[in-house]
Amino acid sequence: MNRKLRRQATRVQEALQRLGQKLTVVELAASTRTAQDAADAIGCPRGMIVKSLVFKTRKTARPVLVLASGDSRVDVRRLRTLVGEKIGRANAAFVREHTGFAIGGVAPVGHSAPLKTFVDRKLLQFTTVWAAAGTPYAVFSCSPEFLATLGTVTDVREDSSTSGG
Repeated sequence: MNRKLRRQATRVQEALQRLGQKLTVVELAASTRTAQDAADAIGCPRGMIVKSLVFKTRKTARPVLVLASGDSRVDVRRLRTLVGEKIGRANAAFVREHTGFAIGGVAPVGHSAPLKTFVDRKLLQFTTVWAAAGTPYAVFSCSPEFLATLGTVTDVREDSSTSGG
């Protein structure tokens, strides 16, 4: 593939290189906007897709990034406990302002500014995972261990404990 990457995908590729990673961003013909779209385009189970979800703290309006498995839902109550204040989903403008990416292409790296990041422990069960790379058509594969270096590894998905809540 000799095609030049789109600007946002190039930004992610450069961020990976700055982090010392020899990973390659690829652009696909099919959309990877949702975890299911990405799994279908790549040909892998949905759990191997990394969802980069941006939340907004309610009182201080700080961004929080959660890297979660594509087949999981984030437990907002658990996330609120980790962050120390009420939290909600961020709107598209907030996501773009704090990451530099549009929803559907938010990468785990290359943000406009550093983000408090939580990595769901479930991702560590895989050998390889796939993450968005700046556009709804760009992705890169990496080890979950690399993702673990980007934030705090914890359980943030619903039903990730036996306590039931």
